[in-house]
Amino acid sequence: MTGVTGVTRILPRSFLYVPGNRPDLFVKGAAGPADALVLDLEDAVPVPDRAAARREVIAWLGGRTPGATGPEVWIRVSPDFLAEDLGAAVRPGVQGLFVAKCSTEHLDAASQMMAALEEERGTSRLDVVGLVETAAAVRDLARIAAHPRLTTLGIGEVDLLGDLRMTRSPRTAAAVDALRTQVVMHCSAAGRAAPVAPTSTDFRDLAAFEDSTHHLLDLGFRSRTAIHPSQIDVIHTATSPSPETLAQAQEIVDQFSRAKGGITLDARGRLIDAAVVREAVETLARRR
Repeated sequence: MTGVTGVTRILPRSFLYVPGNRPDLFVKGAAGPADALVLDLEDAVPVPDRAAARREVIAWLGGRTPGATGPEVWIRVSPDFLAEDLGAAVRPGVQGLFVAKCSTEHLDAASQMMAALEEERGTSRLDVVGLVETAAAVRDLARIAAHPRLTTLGIGEVDLLGDLRMTRSPRTAAAVDALRTQVVMHCSAAGRAAPVAPTSTDFRDLAAFEDSTHHLLDLGFRSRTAIHPSQIDVIHTATSPSPETLAQAQEIVDQFSRAKGGITLDARGRLIDAAVVREAVETLARRR
């Protein structure tokens, strides 16, 4: 069924950023509810502290029990220090990377270095989320999304809007949604996993965060980054399909299977085509 309907990798619902120079927060984050922990070697760490942050990440990863339970571990790397960051990040126990300020050139360079490190260290092939944070990345979305090393895209909206000289306000909300929609469209066109939604730096207003999370899901995102643990439960509640939605999705998949690829309708008389089945399979895959 998955091969027929084209469902791609289902990413964690939540990605919690933790500064790479705060090993005390690594431990707290690993014990918390997030689906994935992102040890940040980029903007969350001042440049003079990044070498020390890499050492902290290496030490913490090396001290973990193989096969430890808890959230997936991801690393955000900087294109300005790509070799150094990948040297710290490509290790057993790491599921994937966020590549900041992503471009095809950065993905090309990262791909070569990652392949060599994965072979040398005997790690599995890491997932890669490319963060769209520049005007140049928006211009080149088709090329970036088609890169063979990419799993999907995310958006660093603070950096992106700054590069575009855009102010976030009710007057620019439609323009921001247009940028988001381009990311969703190019991920879908390239057969990538659903993109990762941007976080909100206002972690105190959880009602607004819940509303924006539902809005981003409506636009086609299926995961979201967070900067504070209080945002995690909001993301999980919003992104987890309801029992009713799951039941409807199962009904569609079952009906399609019984029809053996022929024309069929759901219980409400709507035509079940490949796109409908693909959405239903993805919905079932997000069951928690």
